[in-house]
Amino acid sequence: MQRTTEALRDYYAIAHIAYHWVDTTGTQYGCGTYARGWAERYQEAGYLRVDPVVSGCYRRFRPVDWKDLDWSSRAARAFRRDALAHGVGHQGFSVPIRGPHGQFALFTANHSCEDALWADFTVSHRRDLVWAAHCFNEKALLLEPARAPDAVQALSPREVDTMTLLAVGLSRAQVAARLSISEHTLRVYVESARFKLGASNTTHAVARALSRGLIVV
Repeated sequence: MQRTTEALRDYYAIAHIAYHWVDTTGTQYGCGTYARGWAERYQEAGYLRVDPVVSGCYRRFRPVDWKDLDWSSRAARAFRRDALAHGVGHQGFSVPIRGPHGQFALFTANHSCEDALWADFTVSHRRDLVWAAHCFNEKALLLEPARAPDAVQALSPREVDTMTLLAVGLSRAQVAARLSISEHTLRVYVESARFKLGASNTTHAVARALSRGLIVV
């Protein structure tokens, strides 16, 4: 996995690629091209508690550009200064991933360049980066068999469409309109997908579908 982050960094000609997970027990695992000194500093300073990328992505399902996060607090600004001093670029694009047993992971592309160039990069490579994020997470779960998700029934094409549109933030009414179906029919698809995924509610179902790679946004 470490070699793959280096290969992706070189392929995209950017500063860094990183994968980082944390779960409800506090277990962390990571690989990537950040300097070893930054990884050690991040752990020692307890930056997990103040990192705007972690807190911002935890509340989202969709990929996040760092410019859209809240960096206004004193702790966030100090964290960013320290990160820059350790060679972390000021541009970032992070893909949040949810897995079994409370796993939360991030896959990040990082660089230093003008905003316009970074916007072009993220638009051009968004789908590839999301796909790579879930490949990394799948491999990480294979390395930790106890965390592997339970087997799940396959979703139907309509259920995949429904979960995907909900994952990107559309309301139920908007999803029904996009699929040209009634909201009642949409509810049937949602409940069927929720049952197959063993989810307690729709948000949980979307998170499970994403973490298992059943949908990609």
